[in-house]
Formats: sequence, structure tokens, C-alpha cells
Amino acid sequence: MTAGKRRWCIVHVVYSFGIGGLENVIVQLINRLPHDQFDHVVLSLTTVSDFKQRVERSDVRYIELNKQPGHAIGLYPKIWNLFRSLKPDVVHSCNLAALEVVPLAWLAGVPLRIHAEHGWDAHDPNGTNTRYQRLRRLYKPFVSRYVAVSKDIDAYLGRAVGVLPGKRSLIPNGVDTDHFCPPSGSRQAVPECPFDPSRDLLVGTVGRLQTVKNQPLLARAFVLMLSEYPELMDRARLVIVGEGPLRAEVEKVLEQSNLSHLAWLPGNRSDVADVLRMLSIFVLPSQTEGTSCTLQEAMATGLPVVATAVGGTPDLLGEGPGRLVPSGDVSKLAKAMHDVLTDAGLRETMGAQARQRALNVFGIEALTHSYESLFQGHSVSRGSV
Repeated sequence: MTAGKRRWCIVHVVYSFGIGGLENVIVQLINRLPHDQFDHVVLSLTTVSDFKQRVERSDVRYIELNKQPGHAIGLYPKIWNLFRSLKPDVVHSCNLAALEVVPLAWLAGVPLRIHAEHGWDAHDPNGTNTRYQRLRRLYKPFVSRYVAVSKDIDAYLGRAVGVLPGKRSLIPNGVDTDHFCPPSGSRQAVPECPFDPSRDLLVGTVGRLQTVKNQPLLARAFVLMLSEYPELMDRARLVIVGEGPLRAEVEKVLEQSNLSHLAWLPGNRSDVADVLRMLSIFVLPSQTEGTSCTLQEAMATGLPVVATAVGGTPDLLGEGPGRLVPSGDVSKLAKAMHDVLTDAGLRETMGAQARQRALNVFGIEALTHSYESLFQGHSVSRGSV
């Protein structure tokens, strides 16, 4: 380290540190912020999973508090003491579940408290829960600056929480466009995949199997598509990567239609980039979204997209790379999937547009630069995605 260079200590606070979009942002920040200027601590209110293996630095400290359901009041003294002993320059909290620690950071004398909103809670998919709005307003005086990952969340912070424009930054999630890139040749199956991407048409998605992601809608649309267009039965295949409470419902939809043999649900995978490279189209069936990291990764991979028109997804897609359908509309989702899947020229054009938009608009460098400025106490102008 250069003599005299300032080192900044950042404590990233999350509900849990597992597989997910906001956790991936933290991993990217830890890996890419200058190692000689930033030290990092990951504080999980619950647990830290093997996801931490994606962090490339060996000097990061991980703390898990194993909080039980409900407020963390019983842990407040421990959290306050942690802040006092760590003496961070910045506490970077993420989403509502971590917001309650911000007053403790203020009491402990942490000079900069940045709170990022990455998306809606599963119990509040549209941001309309008045109790959650009141909680956010209650904690607002203790937050130095807010970060929203999409226009609709930025607008929500202003409208429902009363955060002034001067205290908000719009920073879309970024994607590593070198790691997530189109295949160099023909599509290749990943280990354990039962399908042949060079012949089959793979409809896929990646994400936690939870309510807001709504993978059962995709399963029902896949079943409906094959019912209405039986000629696709020979080639269309479904790939759903991820794990969570909705797995049983997805499996039930497929079993009841006798189509389980046409679907692959491998659970969580560490080779998501390779999985995406073998798909024909990417589908995002969510009930709501902030800025979907997996959608960005799919676009960077050069995949045509079919998605529900919710949250930040329309702004993320822009014009050309994807087809948007209403949330929850199984018929329109099935039709859009069919139209893109059966038109090779359209898939190629949409995929090229998706890749170009990823390169132009949400490369990881812009994300890293914006957070570096914020962590060093500089304001960041609100973005355009």
C-alpha cells in the first residue's frame, strides 16, 4: 500500500449472505474496489453460506448473528458493540430487513450510513404495505444516503418514504460482461444436464424459487405452450435453476401434465454463466423486480428475453432485446415464448441487441465507480436505467 493512502472500512449488512442478486453486488464490490483502499466486513443478521467462496479476497471478515424471526432487539447491544469495535467508515445496509441496524450505527458514531434498496420484500411485492412504509420513514433520519437500483424504487423512496432527491442515488446493478458472454461456438450442455442444446430449444430461468420470482407461472406457461403448439414437444425443454419453497409447486405443475421428463430443475448451480450459454431464451416471470441481476446476466450472454412487465424490468430491457407480458398472464407468456422460440432470426437479432445493451448500459465498471464515490463520501448523480 502506498504510504499515507486512506483505507476505508466498509461493513456490509444483510439479512442473510446466500445466493442472490444483492449478495452478488456485494461480492462484486469487494472483489473490484481497490484492495489497497478498502477493507470489508460482511455482517449477516442470520447466516453466511458458501456463497462467500465467490469473494476473491482472503482478508474479508464474516460475522453471522443467527437472528431468530422478528426484530433483532435482543441483538442490539451486540451489534452496537460490533460497530464500536470495528470503527467502520461506512455501514452499507441492504433492504428493509437490515435497516433496523442503521440507528445503532448512528449511535456508535459511524460517520456514513448508506442504505440500498434492491427490490421488494416477498410480503410486500408492490411496495404498498403501509407498515413497511412507516418503518422506512421511522429509520429515515439515521440514513445518510439511499441507493435505489431502479427507477420505480427510486420513485417509491421519494413518494412513500419522503426521501429528498438530494439524498437518493439511482445505481443499477452491474454485470461482468467478460464472464457472462455468448458461447464462442455451438451451445454445450453443462454437466448433469439431460438435454442437448445443439438440438433442443431450451427455455430457462435462474433465481430463488420464491413467491416474487413466480417460477410456477413459467412452468404453467411451458405446459400451455406445448398444449397449444404440440409440434414443439419434440424439441422444447424447460430449465429452472435455483432452490426455494416454490420447488414443490413447480414440480407438481409438471407432474400433473406428465411433462416432468421435459424439464430439468438442478437446484442451485455454481456455473450459472455456462448454464445461460446453453439456453435458447431466458424467461423472467417475476411478480415484481428491482433490477434483476440474472436478467442482466442473461442479456450479457446474448439471450433473447421474455419477461413480465414489472418493476425495473422494462427500463432494463429497453427497446428490442425482449418481449414483455403482463404479470401473472399465463396465456400471453406462453404465446410470447412460442413466438421467440420458433423464430431463429428473431432470437439472433434480440440476442445481439441484448448483448449490446449490456455492454453499453450496465457494465460492472459503472457500478463499482459509483459505489466507490459513495463510500468515500461523495454524492453520485442519479442514473438513467
